[in-house]
Amino acid sequence: MLAEVLKNPIVMQRADPLIYKHIDGYYYFTASVPKFNRIEIRKSKTINGISKAKAISVWEKHASGPMSHLIWAPEIHYTNGKWYIYFAAAPDDKIVDDTFNHRIFVIENDNEDPMTNNWVEKGQVKTGWESFALDATTFENNGKLYFVWAQQDFDVMGHSNIYIAEMENPWTLKTKPVMLTKPELNWETIGFWVNEGPAVLIRNGRVFLTFSVSATDENYCIGMIMAKESSNLLDNTSWEKLQKPVFKTSDENHQYGPGHNSFTISEDGKQDILVYHSRNHTEIKDDALNDPSRHTRAQVINWREDGTPDFGIPVRDEYFI
Repeated sequence: MLAEVLKNPIVMQRADPLIYKHIDGYYYFTASVPKFNRIEIRKSKTINGISKAKAISVWEKHASGPMSHLIWAPEIHYTNGKWYIYFAAAPDDKIVDDTFNHRIFVIENDNEDPMTNNWVEKGQVKTGWESFALDATTFENNGKLYFVWAQQDFDVMGHSNIYIAEMENPWTLKTKPVMLTKPELNWETIGFWVNEGPAVLIRNGRVFLTFSVSATDENYCIGMIMAKESSNLLDNTSWEKLQKPVFKTSDENHQYGPGHNSFTISEDGKQDILVYHSRNHTEIKDDALNDPSRHTRAQVINWREDGTPDFGIPVRDEYFI
């Protein structure tokens, strides 16, 4: 069982959340801030404690240039003894052909504690072509480091697809991108044709990759693909795509548009935790993307007899598990 019960929301007004539990026993939290102007880290011994933890700003947007606008979805990772934060940034806030102009960037910190200001910019992660790109994450499997992200291909219908590549190092790709999934099912194409926000969980001999789809209102939800851990993850035929969402709006619990998830573990390391954002209302005065009421939430993942995750439904606010 959890050493503490999870109390939702975990953090108010923080979308695109990632909670990473490090070997030092601390949880590290990153997410999009409402002004989209900086990268913050919070640190806590408990998941609930993140809400009261001091937010340390470790990087701020540039005054001009490719990293000067719309800082989205930072993710903190620890690879080969160093800290890395991947994030999306744009040179402006213009929308062209129904998309923004984001690219993926990474910063590095070799300090034992990432809550410091000595982060170094490693530049743009070059994916092989220039188009709308965002929501990068990394994971290791069988001694290889993989990069997974969302990007637009003008030859594919939609705003973004999910791609994978092996990495030479934490800021350079070693192989060409392989598309794993694109928006094609009816629940993936409501408002916007989107596959984005990938997250990876490796359990029971399989690699589970979740992603978020459709517009960022109550239609936003999570889909999943999966592959055998021993398979060639760069071969898209290794992956099976589920035909229905695995986590979606719950009218019963007043949780709308759950998505852009990540995974973490309980304090004792025995339970997997789903981390995500959602709203507790459907009324949005302005553009859904700019509405700050997407809050970070978390809940325990159950496991089916066949070894696949059962995410259940989004729990109520102030709900204890």
